[in-house]
Amino acid sequence: MRRTANAALLLAALMIATTWVSAQEKPKSDDAAPEARQTETTPLKVSVTFTEFEGDRKVKSLPYTIIVIADGNNSKSVVKMGSRVPVYVGKEAWQYLDVGSNIDCQASRTKDNKFDLRLSLDRSWVEGSVAIPADFGAATQPPGQFPEPIVRQFRSELSLTLRDGQSLESSFATDPLSGKVFRVEVSLNIVK
Repeated sequence: MRRTANAALLLAALMIATTWVSAQEKPKSDDAAPEARQTETTPLKVSVTFTEFEGDRKVKSLPYTIIVIADGNNSKSVVKMGSRVPVYVGKEAWQYLDVGSNIDCQASRTKDNKFDLRLSLDRSWVEGSVAIPADFGAATQPPGQFPEPIVRQFRSELSLTLRDGQSLESSFATDPLSGKVFRVEVSLNIVK
């Protein structure tokens, strides 16, 4: 009797183990649904550098790096860096204006193993101020002058095709008021 019980127990254990092992088998690649197949993704390190010149003298260089996935699914990477500047808008009223750099980037691989980049660049900064008459509304404080910030801005929409390790000066602009020259350099590297 004991031998029959042990044999039955062993047989039951083998049946459970066989069921567990067959449940763990992966389906053959031909049987996989098209939706389950992975598309090839390539992580890219995209560097964007804003450089400002007065004549031939470099005044400022602002580098930004962003990781974007080139997979054809319109994935987008965004960098926003900046400050909020108070702006006087009337009797005891203030608003804050965002200034800084905003970079949106999308990438896709081309057939010849290069990468199409789509960049939206927006950079604004405070450069000086202008005094405006201000009535702060307080009975104890007479109307006076308020230094209203002068906000400069640069915007660009770019479509570039770059290979791994390539850098390109993609934009060149001159501020019509200050005469300063602005350059944008974009470089791309595959993250390994």
